[in-house]
Amino acid sequence: MKIRAVLFVLLACSGLASAQYRAVSRLLVDSQMVHASVSISIISASTGEIISDYNSEKSLVPASVMKLLTTAAALEMLGPDHRFRTTIGYTGKLDKDSGILDGDIIIRGGGDPALGSDNFTGNYGDFAGSWVEAAGKSGIRKISGRIIADDSYFDSDPVPPKWLWEDIGNYYGAGVYGISVFDNTFGIRLNTLSGTRPVITGITPDEPAPDLENRLISAGISDSGFVFLPPYGSYGWMSGSVPAGRSDYILKASISDPPLVLAKILSSRLKASGISVDGNPTTLRLENDTLHSAPVVIAITDSPPLSEIIRILNQKSVNLYAEHLVKELGRVYGKNGSTASGIRVIEAFLEDSVGLKPGGYMMSDGSGLSPADGLDSRDLSLLLLYMKKKGKYFREFYSSLPEPGKEGTLRNRFRDPVFGSHLRAKSGSMTRVRSYAGYLVAKSGDELVFSIIVNNYNGDAQNVVTAIEDILRETAIQN
Repeated sequence: MKIRAVLFVLLACSGLASAQYRAVSRLLVDSQMVHASVSISIISASTGEIISDYNSEKSLVPASVMKLLTTAAALEMLGPDHRFRTTIGYTGKLDKDSGILDGDIIIRGGGDPALGSDNFTGNYGDFAGSWVEAAGKSGIRKISGRIIADDSYFDSDPVPPKWLWEDIGNYYGAGVYGISVFDNTFGIRLNTLSGTRPVITGITPDEPAPDLENRLISAGISDSGFVFLPPYGSYGWMSGSVPAGRSDYILKASISDPPLVLAKILSSRLKASGISVDGNPTTLRLENDTLHSAPVVIAITDSPPLSEIIRILNQKSVNLYAEHLVKELGRVYGKNGSTASGIRVIEAFLEDSVGLKPGGYMMSDGSGLSPADGLDSRDLSLLLLYMKKKGKYFREFYSSLPEPGKEGTLRNRFRDPVFGSHLRAKSGSMTRVRSYAGYLVAKSGDELVFSIIVNNYNGDAQNVVTAIEDILRETAIQN
């Protein structure tokens, strides 16, 4: 208690006990913050004046506010109208009279992160059905070859190497492939009405069909279930607990080979329409091959514009979309479509355009899921300031950030009227990490950029979030 009291006195004596620093001091002297680290940076966007600063150059684990670096770089370098394209074509020879294709149907991936996503149903509709229809209109009645997914647009390392094993089998840890589909997520349907062992009643969609050992238990009301399923794997297991008393509970997991799943889906849909397919569906990775001739294109499916993808990415904090953007930047501006190449491109943007020097931030991925990521609040605030002052696409960047009480990850946060339409922010959370960064219009009308990152607190995360809200509330009122 004496140490925390001394800290409060030091803050006051150093002139930091303005209204917002009284809120900071209350956070710092809280008993659950004894072993915690805090980094705070609040800057006036109009004058560049430092409003609040505490350990702003201390690098901490940022969680999902790392997505601000990725989305800012992607918007500025690719542009808001950038789209991803998936093409359907065939190789070999098509006999127009008999309708026999002596060759293969090729699904050529273009790195689309959102193909078939529930977030964009209006854009894609029944995309597989439209591909089947295109095959029929092209005169194809029988395919002597196979359905092959060309997944070579990106590299074959789906997940960043520093992701945790407990994450990569779950929906939020889905990997990135040259062809992704359905957010690379499938649902495991469970009946938890009786007994302590939930019963698997189905998988949606059913094409992934991995062999999953069931080690789950039914208990309580919270979801603490995990799926352990490696990329390209066909065997895994489920462990932990899922809520009891549910007739149709869905545990979400990551599809281990999305290109192969999509090839299987298209093969099944073609057969159901009356177009026979002789060979089994496969991928170029599995065949360890490349295309020897350009396919004859029969259908094209384009993604929504990048601005819409980034809006969903930041509002719902979709890790998959962020990692896709990293690889896309690597493919477009670097040597290849890999995570490492994309990170080098983002780092160059941050240094050359924003003026950030390596050291304050360490990128292991683009989403913030890796605990090896590091970021300090000063660099994050400077990025936000750059986007406000010099960013070509600030409007799209700003509008992608959640608005409190209305949408995305801030739907149930910052409900005080002082925030209202005056706050746009990205949140980040993982075990013992809470972070927020964005834009705040103060009561005076001055627009502020802010970044607050807290690591390694003990106790209830809600107390930390409430303390962060207090800091921003008092900052808004006093400035």
